[in-house]
Formats: sequence, C-alpha cells, structure tokens
Amino acid sequence: MNTVRTTDEERSGARKTAVVTGAGSGIGRAVALELLAAGWSVALAGRRPEPLAETAAAAPAGGGATLTVRADVSRPEDVAALFAAVRDRFGRLDLLFNNAGTFGPGGVPVEELPYEAWRHVVDTNLNGAFLCAQAAYRQMKEQDPRGGRIINNGSISAHTPRPHSVAYTATKHALTGLTKSLSLDGRPYGIAVGQIDIGNAATDMTAGMQTGALQADGETAPEPVMDVADVARTVRHMAELPLEANVQFATVMATAMPYVGRG
Repeated sequence: MNTVRTTDEERSGARKTAVVTGAGSGIGRAVALELLAAGWSVALAGRRPEPLAETAAAAPAGGGATLTVRADVSRPEDVAALFAAVRDRFGRLDLLFNNAGTFGPGGVPVEELPYEAWRHVVDTNLNGAFLCAQAAYRQMKEQDPRGGRIINNGSISAHTPRPHSVAYTATKHALTGLTKSLSLDGRPYGIAVGQIDIGNAATDMTAGMQTGALQADGETAPEPVMDVADVARTVRHMAELPLEANVQFATVMATAMPYVGRG
C-alpha cells in the first residue's frame, strides 16, 4: 500500500520530485531525509513497508511531501508500479537516486558462492538499477519540461574489491558502465547521469567494519567510518546542480579507510 504526506507547496507543483530506492534504512534513508529537509518531494521505495514508514515519520516538519511505495527493484512489475505511482502523485520526476542494493553473503570464497546468491546480488544491484533507470529515463524524456537527473550508488568496490566479494564487486563495476552509457544516451534529452562511490559510511551494513574487516593480506583489522550525513549532503549537491552541469563520478569515503593501496 502506498501512503502519502502532502504539503501546500507540493500541491502547487512548485517542488522538485525525487525517487529514492532502498529508502528504508542507511544511505537511502539519510539521502531521502536530506532532500525532504531541502524541500524536495520524495517517493520512498523499498521492499519492506515498516522501515519506509519510519523514514517518512522522521521527515522534518515543513519539508517536502512523501510517498511510500513497497517495491522490489528486481521485479519489473514492481518498478513499473513505482514509477506510475510517482507520475500519478507528483506529475513529473526530477531525480532518481538508484540506491537499493545488497552485498550478498559476506566472506564466502568464490568457489563456494551458491549460484542463487550470485543471482540475487546481480538481480538487485544491476538489474534493479537498470530497471529503475530505464523507467526514470522514459518519464524524463517525455515530460514537459523535459529532462532530469539519475544518480547511481556505486561503491569503492566499483574500483577496488574486498576479499570474497565477487558478486558485489562485479555488479558495482557493471554499474559504472551503466552510468556511462546512460549519461551518453541521455544527453539529447537533458538527462544528466552520475555516480557516487561511497566508502565506509556508518550504517547497519558497515557496522562490523569498526570491529574488524578482512583485508587483502588475509589479516582482519578495524576500519574507520564516516557520518552517513556527509554522503547525503554530497548527493544533494549533485542533485541540485542545473542540468547543464553534472558530477559524473564522485568518491566520498572515510579519510583513513584502506582504499588507496587496498591491495
């Protein structure tokens, strides 16, 4: 079931509208709340209604309008329903933050990774990102005024892998190709596409890093993390540029994390 919060300014069509996938927790929640505080109307998408409702409840008073939509981005019918709901509710789409993703089973060597686990990561991280980008692209191309922006959530793993992360790393490398291709194809239609590569933002997904993460040399060592709010502010900066300007790739990471020289 979809739930909405409406504001007077949103009714007038004056607000910009965003879709944030994976909005029920972590980076998705932080970005959604940052955009709402800045006056955006935001469609909160995710697989579980309860966390989405918690994100909507945390929205600041006087901020933008919210629409919560239960959607599994790996299912084409869910994605179609999500973007139809956004079109019906807000009339247009200015931003897609393609954030939904999964690491899959952690610490599993490649020779032991079940095909079902590989397929789940690919379906969520890559196929889901494509389906959402395709739906957003279609709407942005046809709406008046035409255009909009897509920001894909890459990862430090789009550049350099962690041990035993073959599915996650492969999908994040592929996401870079998706970003580049969409960016090129979107030029004639005023569709700007960029990617944010994030390293060690403090979320539930990265909680274990502060106690110990497997390193390339086989040792386990704690890693520093950064405030997820710093990621959200970066996404907002990318989102609020005029469509004539684009951050093609941005890397935001905990300053001392083992990225440069990870291997």
